[in-house]
Amino acid sequence: MREVCEGVEAEIERQGGGVAFPAQSSRNALAAHYCSAPDDETRYAEGDLAKLDIGVHVDGWVVDTATTVNVGDAPANRLLVEAAEAALSAAIGAAAPGVSVRTLSRVLEQEIRRRGLRPMRNLCGHGVGRWTVHCAPAVPNVLAPGDPDHLLTPGSVIAIEPFATDGSGEVGEHGMPEVFRVPPAAPLGELPGVAPALVAAVAAFRGLPFARRQLRAFPPDEVQAALAALRRKGVLQSYAALREAWGRPVAQAEHTLLVRDDGIEVLTA
Repeated sequence: MREVCEGVEAEIERQGGGVAFPAQSSRNALAAHYCSAPDDETRYAEGDLAKLDIGVHVDGWVVDTATTVNVGDAPANRLLVEAAEAALSAAIGAAAPGVSVRTLSRVLEQEIRRRGLRPMRNLCGHGVGRWTVHCAPAVPNVLAPGDPDHLLTPGSVIAIEPFATDGSGEVGEHGMPEVFRVPPAAPLGELPGVAPALVAAVAAFRGLPFARRQLRAFPPDEVQAALAALRRKGVLQSYAALREAWGRPVAQAEHTLLVRDDGIEVLTA
């Protein structure tokens, strides 16, 4: 799994892009945010429902995309993959300038529920921006009372990402985090006991998420010391893997859309 994610990142850079966040591959009941540690030797297995979540930026402008692979084409997983992909396709078809985000949420929920599955209530799509992976508006996968009625406006960029499961439809954090973020405005300065080159490497992400394996040029104990120092300073955000509450498998699909004056352009097709 680590080799797949590192291969994706290398290809992004080979083609002239930048890695907007470390590539992540979450299997089965892990819905999102599983990021391999530097020494992770976990392998895909027959029957896995394997998500691959990728972020790319060009000069800071971010796009976000994800797909699910049914490893070995296990029959039990087919409906989950179909539901996530159909929900994404239907939401893209419904998107247009002036359309409400609530309309997209309604379409996402309907496409998943009519297949007898549940959308993920506490995961959602989102806006993206320059050096920003997540920003307004949120694009919920469930139409909930009281959600703001945000309208799609020309020039805005949104990532739509339905998750389908036969479980509870909620996730919770699971395991130790491997993805971190330091806000771009956070004052780093000098960190006691941390080499200036390592502080500079963290600052070079410019507020984008990063993984420990992206800092493997430095000794592991120094990286751990830097993360601990940033945590004590109150500027380190951590993201653990997210697991379906009942331990049931989850499928995901995602594309990033640009809202134009005359329609929608899918940036990650």
